Amino acid sequence: MIRCDALVVGGGPAGSTCARILRNAGWTVVVADRARFPRDKVCAGWLTPDVFSLLELDPAEYRAAGATLQEITGFQTGVIGGSLVETRYSATVSYAVRRCEFDTFLLRRARVRVLEETPVVSLRRRAGVWIVNDAIEAGVIVGAGGHFCPVARQLRGGPDTTHPVVAREVEFRLPRGNERVAPDTPQLLFSTDLRGYGWCVRKGDYVNVGLGHRDSRHFNRRLSEFHDFVGRALQVRHPPDAHWRGHAYLASGAGARPFIGDGVLLAGDAAGLAYPRSGEGIRPAIESGRLAADALIAAEGRYGIEDLRPYADALRRRHPPVAVARHRAAAAFVGRQLLGSAFFTRHFLLDRWFLQTHGRHR
Repeated sequence: MIRCDALVVGGGPAGSTCARILRNAGWTVVVADRARFPRDKVCAGWLTPDVFSLLELDPAEYRAAGATLQEITGFQTGVIGGSLVETRYSATVSYAVRRCEFDTFLLRRARVRVLEETPVVSLRRRAGVWIVNDAIEAGVIVGAGGHFCPVARQLRGGPDTTHPVVAREVEFRLPRGNERVAPDTPQLLFSTDLRGYGWCVRKGDYVNVGLGHRDSRHFNRRLSEFHDFVGRALQVRHPPDAHWRGHAYLASGAGARPFIGDGVLLAGDAAGLAYPRSGEGIRPAIESGRLAADALIAAEGRYGIEDLRPYADALRRRHPPVAVARHRAAAAFVGRQLLGSAFFTRHFLLDRWFLQTHGRHR
């Protein structure tokens, strides 16, 4: 039997961040993940500005480890099939990473025991201790295994009735000579109903192309239209051996899922914390991993619901529920017009919603 103070289920940014902070505080931590690292993750791999400070990591240290770190100084935005608005900044406002490298780096940096290829198949609580897979004994569990996290499923106590964002993406080496995909200028291309968007993000010699949407109906048709547009406008076509991969996540603010239970917390996508407007999940995952670790340390060995409530309250303050537009057709029409405005694109779409900087960058 493996015994630990905390078991973290999921080795992504939320799990590895939480594990590192707990280990630094003297805890015995084990991370269990169903994958073997390095592993791919369906994600544009775009980091908003505060990620490195949240990680207490210098970008130069990450780059020195041999990982791809693409600086971003501008964006091209618009509606799929339409013209694009280019927005430039005078300094680096964001970064792009390859998730296969980024997640592996963070997990190894945590310096905890990692059980790879270890899916959680059983969870039971006995005398204040969690027994997992009849092989791991832990005082507390942090569920950080993404949208389909088994800890989230156990805490929920039933089927998931929420409607997630669905996404598919492909990442591959960009053929030499393609000058239309500038390394420092990703493309953000919105669907006509503005309920989803596609992206084309270059990362050194690689490019990541994907689409996310709040409505799974007709998703394949939307993906085909987006792929055709990217092929025509940017001359980006994935090679035959590159495969589209799927993913799902919540982006609706707090309330869609519980955050805590007796001896358990959820973090990252397992808690449904992706930003509603941009869908970005890396920063909220890292932030929630930090908050989860801090809450556990402050609890001083008491892991009841009331002891962990400060964590849930902190998440609700940071991720308030999002109201759904009642008149979607009208909202989409107005939104499409605003996407042609350089002022709206810069100060609201990019600074406020995507970069979360509220005008700090010029």
